[in-house]
Amino acid sequence: MIKRIMTVLLTIAVLLMAGCGRQEAEAVRLDAKNPVRITAWHYYNGAQKTAFDELVTKFNNTVGKELGIYVEGHSQGDVNTLEERVLAAVEKQVGSEEVPNIFSTYADTAYTIDKMGGLADISEYMSKEELSEYVDSYIEEGRIGSSGELRIFPLAKSSEILMLNKTDWDKFSLATGTELSLLETKEGMVEAARRYYEWTDALTPDIHGDGKAFYGRDAMANLFLISSMELGVEIFDVKGQEVTLNIDRDVMKRIWDTYYVPYIKGYFGAYGRFRADDVKTGSLLAFTGSTTSSMYFPDKVEKEDGSYPIDYLVLAPPLFEDGRRYGVQQGAGMVVSKAAPKEEYASVVFLKWFTQSENNLVFGCSSGYLPVKKEACSKEMLDKVIADNHLEVMGKTYDTLVSTLERIDNTPLYTNKAFAGGSSARKVLENHLSGKAAADRKKVEARLAEGMGLEAAAEEFLTKEAFNQWFDSFSKELQRAVKTGK
Repeated sequence: MIKRIMTVLLTIAVLLMAGCGRQEAEAVRLDAKNPVRITAWHYYNGAQKTAFDELVTKFNNTVGKELGIYVEGHSQGDVNTLEERVLAAVEKQVGSEEVPNIFSTYADTAYTIDKMGGLADISEYMSKEELSEYVDSYIEEGRIGSSGELRIFPLAKSSEILMLNKTDWDKFSLATGTELSLLETKEGMVEAARRYYEWTDALTPDIHGDGKAFYGRDAMANLFLISSMELGVEIFDVKGQEVTLNIDRDVMKRIWDTYYVPYIKGYFGAYGRFRADDVKTGSLLAFTGSTTSSMYFPDKVEKEDGSYPIDYLVLAPPLFEDGRRYGVQQGAGMVVSKAAPKEEYASVVFLKWFTQSENNLVFGCSSGYLPVKKEACSKEMLDKVIADNHLEVMGKTYDTLVSTLERIDNTPLYTNKAFAGGSSARKVLENHLSGKAAADRKKVEARLAEGMGLEAAAEEFLTKEAFNQWFDSFSKELQRAVKTGK
């Protein structure tokens, strides 16, 4: 009990000592007998929501109780629903709720709300020393104000990983001599997927063209953004409030050749809502997805005729053979709505508490999210928090956290800066090529069913003219989205 009391007092002292005069003044006005009530909207579900709620309860019962701050967390279901409800609240639409004090958001949505004057400057409640404790790129991402004000607080982050069904990979690898190192590059992934398709097709010689897809990915927008960076081109070059659009034909052709072409041929695929779902049904062996998706990687493959357990591997996402590796920086941050100074201050106190290394890693162990403070980004700190708090962590979540923390320690992280039209532009990246690939693959499958060979069935979609037509359409759509925001 004494240790617990000392911990709470120390935490309070740390929170109150840091910052500017405004912070200290507002801290004095807090009254434990009349606590400030803070609402926090997020999109966490399942284990992530449970972990968030438990930390909110811990805060309310300790630091919040001592200072006079009470936080209420509310899940809005998913990111899209959260965005809709927040915008409705900010715009004061009929039937909308009050704007929450804190809410999860991505940079593009935060940019829109900030333009409406709805966000507080978080840096007014944090000292330079405090800000320096966070991963630099996370803080930089949150500076979306016209003068570099910090509008987005990095609560927890994620990156991308490659997850593999090791059980079925081992069978395939043994039969074909395909080595795991082939999955290190995008070009190697295509070759491995081709071999897998042909191997599975040969398993049923009496059935024509029934080879299986090997690989898929979530978040197509990340494919474009990171692939371009790997090859030295930044699609959205944002300086201040202005964006320069760079659509490099050669880069787009490399993406076309290493995603669209293998997709059309059936080497890559996308069937369920997420690629982890496709691994569960045995439709894919590997996928690139968020670190948080590791929680949903299945423990077994389930088919109509039965199921069997599988093991997994966590690997680095493939990059171009001649590319420079970048790590995807993603995950919504938290913003603080403009309100009475006391409410803004109380909101930031909670966010700072939540991102203390121990609290942040406890959350990460249950959610798959990465911690945001520099000192927390190590296997040693992760192991210490697990031991000190007697946490039971899923093996795949632990392996994902360790693998990612070790990799990003020597890898630059990237996310594009927010700009007007950013949400619309990202939707083009997300849907334009993937939509075409899915539609064209169906045509190829219909031709295969009629007895046509794979090369003949896919031929018209793989010509130089086909790429040029797609590239011209893609470029126009992206330019329109950036220019009009629609």
